[in-house]
Parts: sequence; structure tokens; C-alpha cells
Amino acid sequence: MLSLFAAPHSHVPRRMPQVMRQVMFAMLPGIIGLTIAFGPGILVNLLLSMVTALLTEAWILRLRHRPVGKTLTDGSAVVTGMLLAVALPAIAPWWIPVLGTFFAVAVTKQLFGGLGQNPFNPAMAAYAFLLISFPLEMSLWPQPFEWHIAGFSWYETADAVTGATPLDAFRHKGMLTAEEFWQQPQLLSPDMVLAWEWVALGWALGGVWLLWQRVIHWQAPVGMLSALSLLAAFFYGVDPSHYASPWFHWVSGATLLSAFFIVTDPVSGATSRLGQCFFGIGVGILVYVIRTWGNYPDAVAFAVLLMNFAAPTIDYYTRPRVHGHRKAQRGLKQKDSAP
Repeated sequence: MLSLFAAPHSHVPRRMPQVMRQVMFAMLPGIIGLTIAFGPGILVNLLLSMVTALLTEAWILRLRHRPVGKTLTDGSAVVTGMLLAVALPAIAPWWIPVLGTFFAVAVTKQLFGGLGQNPFNPAMAAYAFLLISFPLEMSLWPQPFEWHIAGFSWYETADAVTGATPLDAFRHKGMLTAEEFWQQPQLLSPDMVLAWEWVALGWALGGVWLLWQRVIHWQAPVGMLSALSLLAAFFYGVDPSHYASPWFHWVSGATLLSAFFIVTDPVSGATSRLGQCFFGIGVGILVYVIRTWGNYPDAVAFAVLLMNFAAPTIDYYTRPRVHGHRKAQRGLKQKDSAP
């Protein structure tokens, strides 16, 4: 016998493996840009991180007596490894992606109960752990478009083939004004700026595709980028000689990677549409504050983790109104007041 139910009818949501595959596909333009600019070390990081993520997840699941095959095939562990790998320097030692991915999966994800239970973004928690523990290895990037000169020696950290990111160089410009800083290519080469602009374009293309596919919602990315842009525009307008422009904040570091692939995490971020907007705004404000006056140039990981603490509170105050709830309360009050 066929049972019929009244409208509204809900559509079948995307399954987790399908969503994870779409996220992996959306990351390809950014990965290609990183590889062209900084060399095949990015691909090595990706391979090490993905393998470590799968092995760690399988090991923890066996210890917890949980089914291994179904969980490994959902793709969440692989995406965690990929997000961490693309944030690491291309010349990072092999143990950096291995240790970071193990921390992301074993501590940040499985320690709290697995997928859907982690209060913090695993990739950003691992990145913050690595940055605090190994600041030297996490701050050296190869000079863009020159990796082919070193051949297969991209793991060598010689000063001749390494340098600071644009955010790091601008953060440590000292008493120089912005105009003087840009006029000294020995502090920040034009190739470095161009490379990060192309990488940012790759993340933007992937993010727009995710929005078009309705894998993510626009509220969190727009909230983050708007807050960061408004703060940067205000201080840049007040004193352009000492503060970076909004465009510089957009294309330097992990801004667009975070906007489309990190703050949109449905587990560690806010759940309601309004809450996602506030969550993104909070991340954008914290990113600018820490970048400008803090000790870490690219503050995305710390900003996201701090807002992960605030996500439950944001959800509490931005819960959508339940349809019919007020009418039911009004009916109960009238019933109680009736003689």
C-alpha cells in the first residue's frame, strides 16, 4: 500500500561522498596555481597528507570498534588532508604534513567523536598546532616560478630559494612606509605577489563553482570578505602609508581559501543562514586585527578557531522561528484565560 503525505515535500539531500568529491574538484584550480607557482612540493604535501589521513582514520576507527570501510569512503578525511596540505609551504619537511594531518584526524576530529562531532575545524587546528610548534618550517616558501632551478631539491631550505609570503614581508617592513616597501623588490619580489594573485584566483574560481552547485551558501564567505574589506578600506583610507589595501588582504595568504573552503564548514561553523553571516563577519574582523596588530601575519587559522568557540552561541541567538509556535502559544494563553 502506497502512503501519501501532505506537502511540503523535502528533496533528498546530497550524500556526504558526493559533497566531498565536489569540494575536491573545486580545489583543483587552486592546487594547479600553487603547483605552477611554487613547485611539485605541493603535490608531495597532498599525497602525504591524504595517505596519513586515511591511515589515521582507519586506525582510530579500529580502536573505537567502528566500521572502517563506510567511513573512509565518505571522503571527509581526504578533504581534511587536502585543506591542510595546500596551506603548508611547498618546501616543508615531509614530517610536517604527516604530523599535522595525524593531529587533525586523531585529535581534532576522532577525539570528539568523528565526523559531525568536532567543535573545531580540523585543518585549521592542525595548522595552528604546526605554526606554534614549528614556526621556522612553516614560514619558508620557495621563490615563485624559480622552483625548476632547484630541480628536485625543493625540500632544501637554502636562503637562495626561500622567502617570506607577502603578508609576512609586509608585517615585518619595520619603519618603512607602504610606498617605500613596494619600491624595494629585495623585500618582496613582484613574482611573489603575482604568484599569490594567481593562487587566489584559483580558490575564487573553485568557490564560485561550489556556490553555483549549491554545495555551500553565500552568507559566510560574503560576511567574511565584507568585514575584512571594510576594515582594510577604512584604515587604508586613514593612513595608506602604513596599512595594506583591501586587495592586498584578498589575494595574500589564505583569505579566499578560508572564505570558500573553511568558514563554510557546516560542522564547526554556524548552522543558520543568519548565524553563518555573523560567523563570517567575526572571522573577517579577527583576521584583520591579528594580521595588523598581532604576531602572526596570516591569521586565518586563529580567527577560525576563535569563532568556532562562538559558533554555539551564535546558533543559539540566530535560531529561525518555528512556524506556528507563536500561534500555539497564543492559543494556550487564550485557553488559560478563559473562564
